[in-house]
Amino acid sequence: MKYKLTDQDGCTAGDTQWGPGISHTAVGTGRSLCMAGWIHFYDSPLLAVLLNPIHADFDNPRLWEFEPAGEQLHVRGVKSGAKQGTTVREINVPVVSLEQRARFAILCAREVYREPSWCAWAEAWLTGADRTVVAAGTASSNVRSTIDSYHLTWEGSIAYLAATAAAEAASSAALAAVGAVEVFGIRAVARAPEAAAAAAD
Repeated sequence: MKYKLTDQDGCTAGDTQWGPGISHTAVGTGRSLCMAGWIHFYDSPLLAVLLNPIHADFDNPRLWEFEPAGEQLHVRGVKSGAKQGTTVREINVPVVSLEQRARFAILCAREVYREPSWCAWAEAWLTGADRTVVAAGTASSNVRSTIDSYHLTWEGSIAYLAATAAAEAASSAALAAVGAVEVFGIRAVARAPEAAAAAAD
């Protein structure tokens, strides 16, 4: 089973209505999931929720079990599309804390970004040894200071983006602990896995 997000009214793309047993066929052409020729879906409920801020960006999303049909397109394990599909039934949207989002971002970035000082910070954050805003800010600054060497390859530049996004996400998690969370941090979390997946191609 696959999964599809809609807005709170059960719609996508403005006026495409979904619901139990409702099927649609995509119209349009193109090999990019950003074009109208694909119906978007995800491999897991968690991935749908974690990447929503940089994909559909639904404020109050609903989640559906989804059966894709016809030709399919899969992009780096983070998003998929099909030419046809049916929403089967609505399921609960997973609740994910900002701390869990930050952990996800760091783990994704760590797969492709190997700069020693950033990795040391990431390990300290993951173990809980240091989750301060100052440490996350320093990690982000250190990533930016290595940009010249890391931008030598396309993969390196994308890994750099993943590492920066992860540090920003961790900083937002630390701010949340004192009641000062920003939406920017949620977006940073979502950028990290996409960048990491691209760098790993």
